[in-house]
Amino acid sequence: MSLEITRKAWKTIVAHARQDIPLEACGYLAGGSDGRVDSVYPLTNADASPEHFSFDPAEQFQALRKVRGEGRKLHAVYHSHPLTPARPSAEDLRLAFDPTLSYVIVSLAGPEPVLRSFRIRKGEAEEEAVEVIDD
Repeated sequence: MSLEITRKAWKTIVAHARQDIPLEACGYLAGGSDGRVDSVYPLTNADASPEHFSFDPAEQFQALRKVRGEGRKLHAVYHSHPLTPARPSAEDLRLAFDPTLSYVIVSLAGPEPVLRSFRIRKGEAEEEAVEVIDD
């Protein structure tokens, strides 16, 4: 498996992560039925925490309605790790309920952002390749 993401979407995720420092940023990634991610739906981290996130339910459902209303398909949940590597935490593994989605993590812990994607099923994470493609 791999996740194709446009350069513009990648830059939007990183910008959101930087904007929300020191908190974790979070949101949805969507695209066409071909599986390519080209749309980013930033959400508010209702937990306002640098170590975990949760979506505000009203904002979450509004974003999902927008995704569907635009004829897009939800492909991934993303969040940032401001100070730790781009790998799922124990909490990330526990709270990943949809095995059909990718779980994207962007780390800002080093000099350059690192974006990785995982498929999580029954608490087990399997990394998938990320291919950044031209818009």
